[in-house]
Amino acid sequence: MRGNREEPPTLDTAAADPLLRRLELVVRNRLDGLLQGNYLGLVPGPGSETGESRDYVFGDDVRRIDWPVTARTTVTHVRQTIVDRELETWLVVDLSPSLDFGTGRSDKRELALAAITSFVHLAGRGGNRVGAVVTTGDRIERFPAMSGRAHLQHLVRRIAALPRSTHGADGDLAAALELVRRPPRRRGLVAVISDFLSAPSLAPGAELSWERPLKALSGRHELVVAEIVDPRELELPNVGLLTLVDPESGRQVEVQTSKRQLRDAYAAAAAAQRAQIAAALRHAGAGHLQLRTDRDWVADIVKFVVARRQAPAPRAAVGGTR
Repeated sequence: MRGNREEPPTLDTAAADPLLRRLELVVRNRLDGLLQGNYLGLVPGPGSETGESRDYVFGDDVRRIDWPVTARTTVTHVRQTIVDRELETWLVVDLSPSLDFGTGRSDKRELALAAITSFVHLAGRGGNRVGAVVTTGDRIERFPAMSGRAHLQHLVRRIAALPRSTHGADGDLAAALELVRRPPRRRGLVAVISDFLSAPSLAPGAELSWERPLKALSGRHELVVAEIVDPRELELPNVGLLTLVDPESGRQVEVQTSKRQLRDAYAAAAAAQRAQIAAALRHAGAGHLQLRTDRDWVADIVKFVVARRQAPAPRAAVGGTR
């Protein structure tokens, strides 16, 4: 929901170019300066393509045991992997109307564009291919995976220029994930950018609409998720009578924020919602990056990438916590 504004935040094509140029400069100057190394990758580990098998030695990862070879030879073998020389990355972006909101340093839509620009910059180096599947609420757009600086710049601008939903519908994140999963693609990286507020039910124990296709993707691809959050989605300020509008349905409701009981109930419900989303991402095996509109998003991305380099295993959210 967003506060009672005359107009929602806008990001038309004319206004997008200066913003995207500024984002590109920030990403290049700050990320390249803080993330040292020849390869600014988001995917940790030696590689994903299957290679030859060798005898198991103490200290090898038991998850790499090659069971068919072990059964044939009666000697424990582990499967080696070939380092990927080229990485194919797919962005799955949710640009539903719930992103047209922001009370911090930026709007959620601008923060989503910052995440897109960062992922494209980090994953698109060295001839790596980057493509995207974007859901806006009205439709789903697919941009083929290609390499080259011109393609990467064009991709970000095409995503930024997509028309917004005309009837305030939820973005179909589950359908967008399925477009990446089928047909099966070469092993690579899938980066999901969303506020995850379009799920139809957040009842305890209920499976979220996007949870199953996301989990299915983790069997073949490395998953990275950027969750876009605004602080007003976590707690309400004491500002008296407030009119709230749901940008996806248009429904309005007036709340008296001076009531402590209401503010506490809102904060508890928001915390439960975010905990369920975090649990679903963790069960899917996704790296969870939380970006907040009231925080330094570059610092959060740097901490996230450094943490993934040091500990390849799935982890809890980095950034955006108090």
